[in-house]
Amino acid sequence: MLTHFDDQGRAHMVDVSDKAVTDRIATAAAWIRMAPETLDLIGEGRAKKGDVLGVARLAGIMGAKKTPDLIPLCHPLAITRVAVDLTLDPDLPGVRIAATVRTTGQTGVEMEALTAASVAALTVYDMVKAVDRGMEIGGLRVTLKDGGKSGRFEAP
Repeated sequence: MLTHFDDQGRAHMVDVSDKAVTDRIATAAAWIRMAPETLDLIGEGRAKKGDVLGVARLAGIMGAKKTPDLIPLCHPLAITRVAVDLTLDPDLPGVRIAATVRTTGQTGVEMEALTAASVAALTVYDMVKAVDRGMEIGGLRVTLKDGGKSGRFEAP
């Protein structure tokens, strides 16, 4: 059942006022593939724009907080934690991203986690696009969701 539509098929914000307040958590993942030389540039701290992973981490955190401004039917939430982890992966080659968002509330934080991961990946691209315009972003998905009536989901 798609809950973002009313009886007439019009989009609307879901009424969560009758839902229980519970602890909620979601983790999302993404990756950005690049040339091995670009990965070395990031790992060695030689990017002209500065600390690629540090800036991307902050951008992801900020992205999570801005989710209801970007996704029209998302509820503004009191987020209690956002963690964005970026890991260099020479086998990709590239950067793997995991974003975890927590809240205590009446609706989940999957969209906030997805936004954080995607904004972090976009920021990595922006920071090093001058040397590698062929980077590819992918793998964006929810890997963990817990809390609320629907319970726990973990991606295989």
